Amino acid sequence: MSLTGTAFLLAGVAGALPGPAAAALAVAGGFALACVRLAWLAGAATPPDRPAPTGHRAPTGRPAPADEARGLAVPHGATALGPRTGRLARRAALSRRVAAILDGAVLVAGLTVAVLPLSDAAHRLPIALAGLCLAGALHVTALLRLPGRSRLSGPELVRRTVDVLALGVSLVFAGWMLLPGGPVPAVAAMVAAGGAVVLAVLAVAAVAERRRRPGAARCHAGSGLTLGGLTLLVVLLAYGAPDRALPLVAAPLVAGALLTAAGARRTSGGERPGRDVAPAAWPRLTAPAGIAALAAGIHLMTAGEFSTAAMALGLAVVPPIMVGELLAAADQRRRVQRLAAREAWLRCRLGPDARAAEPVPLTRAELVRAMAERSGGALLVVDLHGTGGAVPEGPMLTEAARRLRAGAETQDLVARLGDTEYAVLTDRGPVLAYALGLRLLAALAEPYPRPGGLARSRVSVGLAETSGGDPEDVLRQADLARRRAVQLGRDRVEWYDAYLEEQLVRRLDLERELPGAVARGELDLVYQPVVALADRMPVGTEALLRWRSPALGTVLPAELLPVAADLDLTGEIGRWVLDRACRQLAAWSEGGRELWMAVNVTPRELAAPDFVARTATALAAYDVVPERLVVEVAEPVVGAEPSTVVARLAGLRSIGVRIALDDFRAEHASLAQLRRLPIDLLKVGPHLVGPGGDGQRPLIDVVANLADRLGVELVVEELESEVQVAGARRAGCRYGQGFALARPATAERVEAWFEEYPSTAR
Repeated sequence: MSLTGTAFLLAGVAGALPGPAAAALAVAGGFALACVRLAWLAGAATPPDRPAPTGHRAPTGRPAPADEARGLAVPHGATALGPRTGRLARRAALSRRVAAILDGAVLVAGLTVAVLPLSDAAHRLPIALAGLCLAGALHVTALLRLPGRSRLSGPELVRRTVDVLALGVSLVFAGWMLLPGGPVPAVAAMVAAGGAVVLAVLAVAAVAERRRRPGAARCHAGSGLTLGGLTLLVVLLAYGAPDRALPLVAAPLVAGALLTAAGARRTSGGERPGRDVAPAAWPRLTAPAGIAALAAGIHLMTAGEFSTAAMALGLAVVPPIMVGELLAAADQRRRVQRLAAREAWLRCRLGPDARAAEPVPLTRAELVRAMAERSGGALLVVDLHGTGGAVPEGPMLTEAARRLRAGAETQDLVARLGDTEYAVLTDRGPVLAYALGLRLLAALAEPYPRPGGLARSRVSVGLAETSGGDPEDVLRQADLARRRAVQLGRDRVEWYDAYLEEQLVRRLDLERELPGAVARGELDLVYQPVVALADRMPVGTEALLRWRSPALGTVLPAELLPVAADLDLTGEIGRWVLDRACRQLAAWSEGGRELWMAVNVTPRELAAPDFVARTATALAAYDVVPERLVVEVAEPVVGAEPSTVVARLAGLRSIGVRIALDDFRAEHASLAQLRRLPIDLLKVGPHLVGPGGDGQRPLIDVVANLADRLGVELVVEELESEVQVAGARRAGCRYGQGFALARPATAERVEAWFEEYPSTAR
């Protein structure tokens, strides 16, 4: 609770404020915050109080200031969402519905307390009882629809039922012991008993899900606290407790509301359900027995004796506790027998030779127990990816498991985590563990024999040190490292570190928020002027993409474009960029400014068969002269697919659009291919502007001379000092761009900057 809420609570308990008013004021802030967060999630956005960084580091590190100024238009690919995006959309829709239901539940609980000061004493109990029933129904509805919920197996269902019975009976006993002596109001008895059972169910579910689905676990715990607070309110009102006791319900209610909102926020991030997870270490004996013993001790100190009914209820706690312990022992015995049988089978199959000591292919649960018994070492999580969209299966997976066992040492443990995921637990230090990862990577990347030829597989390996940490946390860390290896292109080994987790969380935030950004009007363009170096007159601008996310702040293309490509959103974003750039160019042209507008394009956009036709359509829609549009393509892209790129660039030239070659590296191969590229502008970096080595002339002079012979204009970009500007001008470069000349700005600010010059026609 906040300091203000705590102050109201203490004032109510002390009698300085009326109890109902103090309770309402104490919960107001917390419930308002929780409702806002849940309402935001229901609208497919993250909470507004989440920091919105303006300069968050990109996954590959913070770019240089000049790099931050660069924007890229993206390809106009197909608009249909892929299967993965469809699943994400369905999960997002389900998360929004759950958040809306939870928002209603929290709102009902808050209003129940808020109306207490406005009602007379005779109506408070019915109001509280109605609020409890409605909030309970909404909470249960939402919890049953949380994403990732899986059907319990028979043994798990029995174990969960026994745990609920043990905790539920202990809570009922505790409530019986703590109720005041004398006749018990019927409403108080029914609500206390029902609340104890519901609280037991939610508590057991929260503990059972805390590792597999931490967001769902928080939702269960928050619901339990909220309903527990309302149950306490009903009991207090049923007994006619003094008003100064009512603020006591504020603490569990506020904590429950905020925890529910936090859990819904976590589930909306797309937490993946785990597989084959070992049963959570629920304290079957200590929790129920401790609650019953504490309640019995308090009753003994206050009442001095136990009734027959109380003793019978206390003894009823023992049977479910004993049954739970017997079930746990039976599960452990079955796991040991299964492991022994697997090892015996493997030894029999391999024969009595040196390979009989090979590590046994374990389950995830057995791996977790093995990790708990080791104090050091490392865990490797290995994932196989088929090529050409094929999923590795059958003999290929069998061969991959054999290679894993062959590459691991005798004391290493090999486990299978999923269909194509494996884990290797080793007691080696970081250097040797990394070497093991590289060796396994090489072995698994070798071709696999199959009928009619060979199959290949790409491999991603994630590494995390165990160091006596919680096994589930180590597994999660190694899996995060594996996912990072996938993001970086696969066929690599990645170590886990704290910054890696921050990057992946950021990536999940981007993947969740980017769909729909165009429709919500969150994309924006800023414009960086290009000037003539001779007189500093503006001649054009470059359109730079920005994503103004309400939840994440301003996102630059370095982060935005890779996520858009993975989500198949590049076509939608690319069309928006080209349309907005042409519209702005048309607006400036109407004012008599004959400027050009440069738009960056990516390889996928150039590869689209209809890219040239689409560009012509955008120009015609705003009556823009084609020569005023400059399409920029990066020089490394041209080198990767020269024939396709040259054909597309020639098509653009045929309709009058000018071409700029960006990121020109001035290497021998780059200089050689300049002759065959249909370009009008050549953009080079400031590193070329400087003295040459060993008394030779600056490299910019060589490039400028070649560009002049080919009829290509030079633009020196990323100019960040007057020294660089002067060097570019001395070399004969006609145009410049960079922070030393003009910074990127909105269209309105750039237009105001244009007004300082008598003419902008070039």
